[in-house]
Amino acid sequence: MSNIPKDIKQIEEAVWEIPASFKQGMNVPARVIASKELLNSMDAGVFDQLTNMACLPGVVKYAMAMPDAHWGYGFCIGGVIATDPENGGVISPGGVGFDINCGMKTIITNLTIKDVQPKIKELVNTLYDAVPSGVGCKGFVKVNNQQFSEVMDNGVKWCVDNGYGWKEDLDRIESSGKIEWADSSKISQKARARGIDQLGTLGSGNHYLEIQHIKKENILDEKIAKRFGIFPDQIVVTFHCGSRGFGHQVATDYLKIFEGAMKKYNIRVNDPELSCAPFSSHEGQDYYSAMASAANMAFANRQVITHRIRESFEKVFKQKAEDMNMHCVYDVAHNLARLQEFKVDGKKKKLVVHRKGATLAQGPGNPEVSKLYNDIGSPVIIGGSMETGSYLLVGTEKADNETFSSTCHGSGRVMSRNQARREFKGESLQKDMESRGIYVKTGSYSGLAEESGSAYKSVDLVIDSVAKAGICRPIIKMIPIGNIK
Repeated sequence: MSNIPKDIKQIEEAVWEIPASFKQGMNVPARVIASKELLNSMDAGVFDQLTNMACLPGVVKYAMAMPDAHWGYGFCIGGVIATDPENGGVISPGGVGFDINCGMKTIITNLTIKDVQPKIKELVNTLYDAVPSGVGCKGFVKVNNQQFSEVMDNGVKWCVDNGYGWKEDLDRIESSGKIEWADSSKISQKARARGIDQLGTLGSGNHYLEIQHIKKENILDEKIAKRFGIFPDQIVVTFHCGSRGFGHQVATDYLKIFEGAMKKYNIRVNDPELSCAPFSSHEGQDYYSAMASAANMAFANRQVITHRIRESFEKVFKQKAEDMNMHCVYDVAHNLARLQEFKVDGKKKKLVVHRKGATLAQGPGNPEVSKLYNDIGSPVIIGGSMETGSYLLVGTEKADNETFSSTCHGSGRVMSRNQARREFKGESLQKDMESRGIYVKTGSYSGLAEESGSAYKSVDLVIDSVAKAGICRPIIKMIPIGNIK
């Protein structure tokens, strides 16, 4: 029996709409960006959470679920809404997620598959030692409380100023690696204690670092690929991580605060996990500043990992990172709320856009896009499973106009972690992947089993959906040959 609401209507080839009349309290319709195949595969929780999102105070236009959407905390993962602060619009930690500014980063090299394949085990082992992974892992960058405040307030600029990056990196990161609203004084001591030793760490769960191969047939737009420094048979590095336990604690702290705020402001929601506060309230402003601080820490975390990746390549290939052209293509978040300007009913408004498991995708000419890419649109990095590869795309004007500059963020789970552990064995999966040319290094076989490709939707189908919806353009597909979990 299908989980799809009976009232849903097809708007475009890959766009579906649930009317506001579907559920009492919906302020706007709900939209799903997906092919019919992916729509049919979505669990009932997605539609319940999506329509609950449409009930939040101040939500405008419509609530959205991306093709990788699946059940999450409060909001579905792959969920997007925008709220209007001038009309009671709220901010909700459930619309950001616990791993604040979880995101993706891709680094190019001038090395080819012939250069790297003979050294793949040495390279993966070197990276495994340089970039700690797993629950509770600690980074090599040691900072005191004052320095950690500077990290939270300044993001990647702190890293570059302290020798953990190149100045050019700042132009190759969403918002130059710094959310301006940050205020480290809004962070609890418990959150500080959890985050202060985590710079330069991958963490656990679905976080990974991959060595990837660019096959000629997977270059889908040669002109833009060249702009990114991409060529056939090239080796690139893509990794996925966020603010670790630090962001989790920030979210936990403010979810408790917002329980009281909802009573104070007489806000009622369909699900306690949707706790929120008016964006303009004292509580709403404090959370936004704390979230921005956690986002800056996550940008800095990925920057320190970038530094360690460059060092590891230097060690293995006996060349300087500069000589290997180890430039960052882009670093983009997919768990954030941002105050951004959009047109609603013909008027420009500052809206609070929640992207939970959804990536910023801005079109050509958007004033927020880095000058490096302003004429082609912002780079978008979408990770698949560790068995299938990732995509590099660019945003479009249609995304700016129709989805609040948002697109998908990955493959999207179709199987719980518990079920994946029951169905797959990490040791067997590791051997099977190596037989197919993907060398995997992991600290946890159970964690590896959780991330089996079979636990995820097809990344190709997800990308096809967002391409057909016109909210981003695929440029290249990147195939893994080495992976750290």
